[in-house]
Amino acid sequence: MAEAIVPLTDTEITEHLRELPGWQRSGDEITRTFGIRYHGGVALIVHVADVERLIGHHADIDLRWDRVRFGITTHDAGHRLTVADFDLARRIDAIAAAHEARPV
Repeated sequence: MAEAIVPLTDTEITEHLRELPGWQRSGDEITRTFGIRYHGGVALIVHVADVERLIGHHADIDLRWDRVRFGITTHDAGHRLTVADFDLARRIDAIAAAHEARPV
């Protein structure tokens, strides 16, 4: 039997956000924007997508000419925040740093 996905409480979300500077809560989603030129942004997105495929969790991604915005929520938990969202955010931070994307 599959384990149920448990949404985090507001207190737990606040605690997780303290560990991830730059990520902000917007309702039941956490978001972060990085400044990076278009082609670098494409490479960043491909790298993130490869990791997302491996872990089975995906962000909503908005690519613009000079920035990339990530929005994360757990769709299988009714579009609520879970531990998986914060794990993905940490992974995105590491990948963005490797691509020399700057926080906006």
